[in-house]
Formats: sequence, structure tokens, C-alpha cells
Amino acid sequence: MFTLLKQEGNARRGQFETVHGTIQTPVFMNVGTCAAIKGGISTMDLREVNCQVELSNTYHLHLRPGDKLIADMGGIHKFFNWDKPVLTDSGGFQVFSLAQLRKITEEGVRFASHIDGARIFMGPEESMQIQSNLASTIAMAFDECIENPAEYKYTKDSIARTTRWLERCRKEMDRLNSLETTINKNQMLFGINQGSTYADLRVEHMKQISEIECDGYAIGGLAVGESAEEMYETIDIVEPHMPKDKPRYLMGVGTPCNILEAVHRGVDFFDCVMPSRNARHGNIFTWHGKMNLLNEKYARDPRPIDENCGCPACRAYSRSYIRHLFKAKETLGMRLAVLHNLYFYNELMQKIRDALDAGEFENFYRYYRDILGERSES
Repeated sequence: MFTLLKQEGNARRGQFETVHGTIQTPVFMNVGTCAAIKGGISTMDLREVNCQVELSNTYHLHLRPGDKLIADMGGIHKFFNWDKPVLTDSGGFQVFSLAQLRKITEEGVRFASHIDGARIFMGPEESMQIQSNLASTIAMAFDECIENPAEYKYTKDSIARTTRWLERCRKEMDRLNSLETTINKNQMLFGINQGSTYADLRVEHMKQISEIECDGYAIGGLAVGESAEEMYETIDIVEPHMPKDKPRYLMGVGTPCNILEAVHRGVDFFDCVMPSRNARHGNIFTWHGKMNLLNEKYARDPRPIDENCGCPACRAYSRSYIRHLFKAKETLGMRLAVLHNLYFYNELMQKIRDALDAGEFENFYRYYRDILGERSES
């Protein structure tokens, strides 16, 4: 399923074959939590900005419109008209960050919906059943997203429970994939490494879950308040213990610089709401750094957002016009900005893949790791 085509240092160039198409890695997954990208972006738009994988969320879709409704509509691909891979997050992070009055037991988690307070139970089996109804390409295992910082003993107990939950996820997915009524009988499972920022627990947990057969492995519980250096150190600690023949996914990360640093350390998959969230507030990523499109200096600027960009916004509109749309509170401004940022992230991944193919990633990494994090002066 996963082929490692080339490696430069720890940076990996690969491809991952799925029932919904082959994913070229490293890859950034465009986040559509509720089966839609915020900012008025359609799946037709996703094709135009070169999205390879869309990511939706189990928790949110279970609550609204309901995973059984989506199953009745033929699964998530038919529901929102997308024929490429979809990854669904297990709902674990949302249960622990959004839910009220949650109670964790060995069986799973009881919690109150953040929408209407309804009492809900979700455990490994329930998460797999919901994701099977959604019929995503890749399902994430149900895990406990541990608070950071967390007590050492609690973290140790939690990772042991998450390992047991992964075993139950594996068993339930195998059962579901064997059923005649299952929409996607080739659904894949990724396990998730946890352990807060404790190096020994991260390694211990990675060793535990790598013994359970999964199609890929993720590093979870990062980008939740720790410093970038702590995140990079955690990747460095975990990476040597991750299977070489399976894709590695750094969950919820991050900025263009975070992605460059993580690719440099051996990560293959990424996702983050940052490109769309930032764009909706006029904060733009470009090849010459970050820019705030609401700044007065762009009021009479006839140039596109980025003269080196081929996105729909840069092909047709000026900085002056898009800034005007934001100031006038016209939703078109937000939509154009989101299209630009998503295109930029997908192009960043393409350029990373091209650099790896050419044996030039180290030079690319050293050139752009500072530029992309700076504020643009142009």
C-alpha cells in the first residue's frame, strides 16, 4: 500500500495506494470538518487547488447530519461529490476538547454534545462503526487526546488504555469490512501515538502500537500549546520507532515552517485548519512570507496576492480588490483568500515532492524555512 520511493536524510518521498486513488507523499490534507471547507469552498474548488486528500471529522458528522444518514446517501464520497481519498478523524480530539461533562472509562467516553447537550457514548467500536458508515478511505483509531501538560502517571495509564482501544478498533474494523452491507470494505486504519511530552512514554507507546497491524501511524497530542521545539523534539524521539514501510501522520500541524521541519524529520501526512482559518481573517501565506491583506498599504495595490501563484484568486484579482471585499464584508473576499491559502499549501507539498525527486530537498528546506515564517515586506 505504501511505497517509499526516495529518501534524503530522514525526509521521505512516497506514494500510498488506496481504493480511492494513489496519494503522493508528503501530502497536506485539506480540512473540511463537516464535509465542507469553511469559506464557501466546494469539492470542485478542491480539485482546482490540487487537493489530494480531504479530511472530515467523525464527531461532528455523527452529531450532524448523522453518520447513518450519510450511509443512506451512499457514503461521504457520494454525499459531497468527491472521488479522491477522504480521511476521517476518530472524534477523540473533539470529545476531549469540545464535549461537556465527559467521563472516561475502559469502555469509552460518555459526554454531552456541544450542540444540544444530548448524552452520547463513544468508544472504539462506536467510532469504527460511525467511520464505516461514513465510508472514508482512512479511519483514525479512537484514542484519548491527553492534555498537555499532564501528570506522568495519568499519561502512562492513558497510553496503555489507548493501546487497548487500538486493539479493539482493529478487531471491529476487520469485522465491519467483512460485512456485505459495508460501503467501503477496503477502509484503512491508522493508529495514534500519544504520551504528552514524556520521551520515554512516547517511545513506549510507539513500540506498543507498532505491534498492532495498521495501515499507517500518526503522532497525536501535539500543536496543543507546547513550543515548536518541543514538538520537533517529540518527532525526533518517536520517528526511529515508527515502521519504515507505513506512512507517518503528524496530526493538526501546522504552519508552512512546521511542515518543512516535520518533513525534514520523516513525516508524510499533515492536516491543519490554519490555511482556511487564517485566510478568513485576511492572513495570507505566500512564497515571500506571511501578509495581512487588511493592511492599508494594499488599498491601492494592483498586484495579485502573490505574483508567483497560479491560484484562482491570483489569476484574476488584485490585492486592492480582495482587501476591499474584506472591508465591505463581502464573503467573496473570504472565499478568494481561502482558495489562495489552500492552493499555496498544496503547491508547497508539490514543491517538496519535486525537491525530493531531484535530490534537492535539503537546499529547498534551508532556503524556505526562514522565508515562509517571516512577514512579507512586498
